Amino acid sequence: MLTPDMIALVKGTAPVLKTHGEALTRHFYARMFQHNPELKHVFNQGHQHVGQQQQALAAAVAAYAENIEDPGVLMPVVERIVHKHVSLGIRPEHYAIVGKHLLASIREVLGEAASDELIEAWAAAYGQLADLLIAEEARLYSKVSSQPGGWSGWRAFRIDEKVQESAEITSFYLAPCDGGEVPAYQPGQYVSVRIYVPQLDLMQPRQYTASDRPGHGRLRISVKREAGGGDAPAGQVSNLLHDQYKVGDVLDVAPPVGDFHLSAESGRPVVLLSGGVGLTPMISMLNHLIEKNDERQIRFIHGCRNGQVHAMKDHVNGIATTHPNVRKAVFYEHIGPQDKVGQDYDYEGRVDLEAIREQAILPEADYFLCGPMPFMQAQYHSLKALGVPVERIHAEVFGTGGLGA
Repeated sequence: MLTPDMIALVKGTAPVLKTHGEALTRHFYARMFQHNPELKHVFNQGHQHVGQQQQALAAAVAAYAENIEDPGVLMPVVERIVHKHVSLGIRPEHYAIVGKHLLASIREVLGEAASDELIEAWAAAYGQLADLLIAEEARLYSKVSSQPGGWSGWRAFRIDEKVQESAEITSFYLAPCDGGEVPAYQPGQYVSVRIYVPQLDLMQPRQYTASDRPGHGRLRISVKREAGGGDAPAGQVSNLLHDQYKVGDVLDVAPPVGDFHLSAESGRPVVLLSGGVGLTPMISMLNHLIEKNDERQIRFIHGCRNGQVHAMKDHVNGIATTHPNVRKAVFYEHIGPQDKVGQDYDYEGRVDLEAIREQAILPEADYFLCGPMPFMQAQYHSLKALGVPVERIHAEVFGTGGLGA
C-alpha cells in the first residue's frame, strides 16, 4: 500500500522523469529484451528503432508520478492503454516481468539517487498501477470474448480479397478461417494483425482500423505502404502485406477494440476530419450511418497530398451525391494534371476549417479526428478557435500523448 511518504517520494521524481525519462525507458527496454527476448514478439520493433515507444513510456511514467495522489485523472489514458494491451494479448503475468526490469532500470540509471526507500515507493506505485490495468483488462477481455463472434488472443483469418485503393493504400478483406462469426464492433475501432517478419526473425503486431462498417461477416483493413525516408524506417509489416500477402494467405488477428468510435445513440451531427490514411475510421463511421439510414447531418472533410494517394474517392462521392444529409470537402496539397475540382477535390492546399466554417462547424456536432499527429494538432486547435467545446472533439491517438501541444 502506498503511504504518504511513498507518494511524496514518487511525486518528487516527476521532474527528473520529465527531463531524463527517455534515457530510463531506453535502458528499460534494452534490459527487458536482453533478459526476456520472447517479449520482442509483443512490441513494435519499428517504434523501438525510432524511439516512439520509449518516448511514450517516458511520458506515461512521468504523468503517473505527477498524478500519483489522484491517478483517476489519468483514466482516459489508462482506457487507451487497456485497449492497446488487450489488442496485443498482454496478460497479468507480463506485469511481473515489466515491474522487475522497470525497478532495476530506475536503480541502474539513477545510481546513488535511487535509495532503497525510493525503489520501495516505486514498487508500491507500480503495483497499484498494475492492479488497476490488470482489472480493467480483465473486464475488456471478458467483454470482447463473450459477445457473439467474440474471441480472446489471436484468431486465424484468411485474406478473402485484396483491393488497391490508391497508389499507397490497399484494402484486405479478412474472413475467419474457422467459419465463425465476426463480432459487431464499434465503427472506428481497430484490430491487431500479426505476421512473421523474416528481417527480424520475429512475429510482429500492428494495429489497423476496421475500415468498413460492422455486419459484413468479415473484417476489412486498409493498409498504407510505409516507404520510409529520413528518420522513419520503411514499414516492415505494411510492405510485407502489400508485396507478399495474397488472397488465400492467413493472418493472426486480435479482436476489435479501441476507445475511439462513433456513438450512434447520440443523434448529434457528425463531422469526420481525416488526413491521409486517417480516413479509414471515418469510412467505417460513414458507412455505418448510411447503412442505418441515419438522417443526422454528416460532414466528411479529408486532406491528402494529391489524387494519386486519395483512397476511396468514388465511394465517398457516391454517398455524398445520393444522400442530402452528407456533404464532403476534400483538400489536395498539390493538384495534378488529371485532378478535377468538384470531382476529385474541392479545395487546394491543406485542410482549412476557417475557410469552410459554414460547412464544417455545426451546432452540437461531434468532431472525429484521425491522421498524422501534426494534422490532428492543427485541426484540434482550429476547432477550439472556432468555438467547438473540447469535449466534442474526439481523436484517434496511438500512444499517451495528447493534442494540446
